[in-house]
Amino acid sequence: MENTLEQIKSGVYSTLQLIGEDPEREGLLKTPERVAKALLDLTRGYNEDASAVLNSARFKEDYNQMVIVKDIPFYSLCEHHILPFYGKAHVAYIPNGYITGLSKVARVVDIFSHRLQVQERMTTQIKECINKALQPLGVMVVLEAKHMCMQMRGVAKSDCITTTSDFCGAFNQAKTREEFLSLIRHNTN
Repeated sequence: MENTLEQIKSGVYSTLQLIGEDPEREGLLKTPERVAKALLDLTRGYNEDASAVLNSARFKEDYNQMVIVKDIPFYSLCEHHILPFYGKAHVAYIPNGYITGLSKVARVVDIFSHRLQVQERMTTQIKECINKALQPLGVMVVLEAKHMCMQMRGVAKSDCITTTSDFCGAFNQAKTREEFLSLIRHNTN
């Protein structure tokens, strides 16, 4: 890990020079190390096993109704520009003999968001992880996010929200999907 940190620091130092900055300037002296540590923290999900997290709190339970964990905040980095995108995840599953700790669902979102990502892939990874680990009757994931790559550069549209969804099993039925979507809708009152 120390070697990785040093290599990233070196790359940041060089990048500062390439954009016309002086990395020896007082305000930038510690910037390469700060950026390297931040990048390693923001991508820590590569070193974590989301399935193992779910299975660490897997319990036999005779419950077969929808379990929803909604409004899970997440922060990720767009793999195209390495700029942040952030928002909320809404995750539902219908148990098939096993449940997991509710905090573990949020941890799965955290693990996949702490990788270089695209929102579409992240949505599917969360769904597939829960489906594989718990083998429920169905899983549905909805992500709502703002992308800094759209807000700060290019099209520069600051109020856009991107919504993605993925589902399987019982959520293939429109009635089940609609129940989930109605339960996660935000009150506008």
